[in-house]
Amino acid sequence: MAEMSIQLGVIADDFTGATDIASFMSDSGWKVVQFIGVPTSNNLCPPNTDAVVIALKSRSIPAAEAIEQSLACLQWLKECAQARQIYFKYCSTFDSTPAGNIGQVSDALMSAAGVQQLVHCPALPQNKRTVVHAHLFVNGVLLNQSGMENHPLNPMRDADLRRVLAPQIHGAVGSLNLDAIQQGTLAIHQRLVALSAQGCNHVIADTLTPADLDQLALALAQQPLLAGGSGLGGALAKRFPSIFISGAASTLDAASTSGATKFAFPIKRKTVVLSGSCSAMTQRQVSTYCQQAAHFALDVGRCLEVNSGYINDIADWVMAHSCEALAPLVYATQPSDIIREIQQQYGEQQASLAVEAAFAGLANELLARGVNTFIVAGGETSGTVVKQLGVNMLEIGQSIAPGVPWVRDPQRGLMLALKSGNFGNEHFFVAAQEYAE
Repeated sequence: MAEMSIQLGVIADDFTGATDIASFMSDSGWKVVQFIGVPTSNNLCPPNTDAVVIALKSRSIPAAEAIEQSLACLQWLKECAQARQIYFKYCSTFDSTPAGNIGQVSDALMSAAGVQQLVHCPALPQNKRTVVHAHLFVNGVLLNQSGMENHPLNPMRDADLRRVLAPQIHGAVGSLNLDAIQQGTLAIHQRLVALSAQGCNHVIADTLTPADLDQLALALAQQPLLAGGSGLGGALAKRFPSIFISGAASTLDAASTSGATKFAFPIKRKTVVLSGSCSAMTQRQVSTYCQQAAHFALDVGRCLEVNSGYINDIADWVMAHSCEALAPLVYATQPSDIIREIQQQYGEQQASLAVEAAFAGLANELLARGVNTFIVAGGETSGTVVKQLGVNMLEIGQSIAPGVPWVRDPQRGLMLALKSGNFGNEHFFVAAQEYAE
């Protein structure tokens, strides 16, 4: 393997989270490449790469499996990519339960990297995810009152991240308060030392504004391991400009050169919108789009039928609408009360697996029929679709909305927009297609 060294190696626990942090780093001036799944020694980075993001589908799997995959990524990033710093990326809404996997994976990475204390910075103020006194707010509302308490896989019923994280880890959780962060590097370091003396090996960082992220990026630049959302990743890229991009900013305030690639979309573009997220924003996006474009709601009962031809029927419907002005939408997105009814009727896990299997089969069938552009809403759904399409690596393009870039499979030219559930505004699906014109 050719000798290389990257500034940051990111282990992301889902696919939309991976493109999320990749886009923030790219928009801040770094050249970023994204791998799908654990790389092997045969995987090579393109030349002049600042950061590598590895997308896993490990957020909601058994903790032991998530740990195994994450440690394999760590080994590759240190040995093959020679990453100077490692970042464990999870959702800005801290999606996890006492069963995991944020704390369990964090502990495993700390042990493998020889790290005694880990700072967590989940906040993404650009998308109105803020942390004050270790309490997470979404759009100014406490996490457990934001709609995330109804998440079908990781219901978030406590906004105090210290209490959320504590059952998942060995040790204690402390808080890096806003006062220390706003005072700068010395105060941040002093607070971390004090917390370490108190036995706090995990620390939740308060963050209210992008300026707070900038302070943290400067103070934590020498930490071998960090954890959190995409905001701090973007701040690190802004604080430490790429050495590979001509005209890259040399100071924080001047960081304006994007490392994103401006893609040429397929001339004969065939697009589909697939939505599996049931977040509040995705519900609004689906409702808005259904008033403008052809739409098809998945029937979970039909998804559970074996050899019924249901997937082929949906694919036929998609292709029948593929030449319309706006791409057809296939969705499993429903309000929380409908989701509860479905789960009660079919079983929570069985319903979830059936929907993901349907999206996997549909993606495969549509690819065979010439669809080359996929707009996907939901982390689990995005992971399912990307894996089914056989994508191994993604190039990062320009952002449609904060945290949601267009990405491209360089081998086949497939275009994808992978959207975390609550990202984008209600017109996102249309905006993504307008961007591709």
